[in-house]
Amino acid sequence: MPSSVVAAMQYNEASATLRIVFVSGMVYDYRNVPEDVYRAMKSASSKGTFLNRFIKGRYPFKKVK
Repeated sequence: MPSSVVAAMQYNEASATLRIVFVSGMVYDYRNVPEDVYRAMKSASSKGTFLNRFIKGRYPFKKVK
């Protein structure tokens, strides 16, 4: 199901980095995200809710764009 907040996401296994591309065009990299958390987000019915509840504030991040 399309998200009203998250346009796309990519996961880099080697660096455990989750890249989130927001509908607004902003891009953030969340570091040290376990692969199982990425998989859970991928299958979540609400990507935005999952991001707010399980990723934001738990993993270091960097604004890319």
